[in-house]
Amino acid sequence: MNLQTQISLQKEAHHQIDYNSKLFLLGSCFSENIGNKLSYYKFQSTQNPLGILFHPKAIEQLVLNAINSKKYTEEDIFELNERWHCFDAHSQVSSNSKEELLQNLNTAIKTTKEQLLSSTHIIITLGTAWVYRYISSDTIVANCHKVPQKQFLKELQSVDEVTENLESISELIKSVNPKASIIFTVSPVRHIKDGFIQNQQSKSHLIAGIHNVVEPRKNIHYFPSYEIMMDELRDYRFYKEDMIHPNQTAIHYIWEKFVYGWFNESSLSTMKRVEEIQKGIIHKPFNPNSDAHQKFIEKLTLKKEQLKKEFSFMEF
Repeated sequence: MNLQTQISLQKEAHHQIDYNSKLFLLGSCFSENIGNKLSYYKFQSTQNPLGILFHPKAIEQLVLNAINSKKYTEEDIFELNERWHCFDAHSQVSSNSKEELLQNLNTAIKTTKEQLLSSTHIIITLGTAWVYRYISSDTIVANCHKVPQKQFLKELQSVDEVTENLESISELIKSVNPKASIIFTVSPVRHIKDGFIQNQQSKSHLIAGIHNVVEPRKNIHYFPSYEIMMDELRDYRFYKEDMIHPNQTAIHYIWEKFVYGWFNESSLSTMKRVEEIQKGIIHKPFNPNSDAHQKFIEKLTLKKEQLKKEFSFMEF
């Protein structure tokens, strides 16, 4: 008896990911989950230089600013609750120092441009189609930074607006890096603060918008993170205690699906070697001074050195 529906995934025939690939991840907090997996397995990856970005317009603005080498100045930031913020960035980029924030922003723009130019795979995770428009400037912000809600208008981006954002993102990336593989996905994180019905509206607009721009012949793809969570993992045991975010079991399950669809065979054996080292690093011996543990450390060091010879970028 089959007690689970399975999402049919085809293995990507071209542009597969290996240890020579350079991956750039942008978007919602689920991109951080996948990014952390890539970091654990020591792939060449960079994620969210401006912090988590939830909606398509914020990602489009970052890509546009990066390609145009925007220079952030004091006009782009503001102070609230003794911290300096920027509406284009997540609060994790904010700082107690005005100068430090400007440095963080401009470094992030530089990093983003470098990644857009050099990455072989750009993975964009969309979290919501709900946006907040700052009334005084009539602009959509990436993050409200706890500015009083009365200063914003909450809007739901239409499918056409989402499509327009994603077309712009794709065209901008292709204009500077024509060979890059663009992979869109929708975060399975439930934005129930917007409301249950409103969350479903939002996710449906994102999915419809993505499928208006996905074109494998143009190397623009879709990975069904949201559908895997909603259908294959249709159970609250796959959520954290907040019943909003996928737990580690769910994240690992979706990660394995992503690996199956996108990673080539040679990378899989290297991933196993990396995992052996990572587990060895966190191993806690009963007696650190024993001969057995010293031999274990020697073998672990040798494994690191062998991988380092093959992949000079790897650091443990």
